[in-house]
Amino acid sequence: MAEGEGGYNPIGYHIGTLWPFDNSLVAQGLRNYEFDEQAATVIFANLETGRYFDYRFPEAFAGYPRVQTQFPVEYPTACSPQAWSCSAPLLFLRTMFGLEPVGKRLLVDPAVPKQIERLELLGIHGRWHRADVFARELINIPSDETRFAVAQKPPRCDCANAVANPQGEKHLR
Repeated sequence: MAEGEGGYNPIGYHIGTLWPFDNSLVAQGLRNYEFDEQAATVIFANLETGRYFDYRFPEAFAGYPRVQTQFPVEYPTACSPQAWSCSAPLLFLRTMFGLEPVGKRLLVDPAVPKQIERLELLGIHGRWHRADVFARELINIPSDETRFAVAQKPPRCDCANAVANPQGEKHLR
């Protein structure tokens, strides 16, 4: 439900809260219909909020405007972390990379926000045997003062030893 609607309540469970798993489905649907910028915007906004929850996404969080709270407000009785919300980053990755298994091939059509300088997913196993995918700064998301001011956290993994894709292949759908 959108802010400004008659029944909207930013802490109403189904009438104003934001659900990470729901947003991952929205982003995938937007990509399916070639609304790449809008999908990237939904994904990046969710990833920004993840920083406040130590990337352990809660079931839902309050739908207050960013200018009002300056940080995401946890829904008072939300499970945190919550299983289906913790699956959202996996669908966000699939959506940003545009991963689609077709037969014995893994098709890749990346649409990564420019704010994410480089994104890699290594060792994806499937009918195509094993694949590595890479993307960088493809979709420009307009930035404005309504974005959360987020302190940078150090990366959780050592990406300095990542191996480049020796074939440099990319399959587009």
